Amino acid sequence: MEKLKGYQKKYLKGLVHGMKPLVFVGQKGLSPTVTKAVDESLEKHELIKVKFIDFKEKGQKEEIAGDIEKETASELVGMIGHIAIFYRQQKDPEKRKINVPKR
Repeated sequence: MEKLKGYQKKYLKGLVHGMKPLVFVGQKGLSPTVTKAVDESLEKHELIKVKFIDFKEKGQKEEIAGDIEKETASELVGMIGHIAIFYRQQKDPEKRKINVPKR
């Protein structure tokens, strides 16, 4: 999957606005369980919110979000406060729910 462009991220942020976080990162940080939960959620929903509960520093959240991106082959759409938004296109075209605009 190629990197998302600004207008595509804006479109995805609009879609995720009314959604609730599906995965929560607690005091233990990024554990294999959290990574698996993110991966499964992305497989099912394509676009998800991850909430940081015990991390208040922006640097810590960015570092964990970067690790999630690498380990799940997803892309960070954006971070707003304690919420990170991730997107990964469904591999099976039949199961895709989100059509990201090309232009």
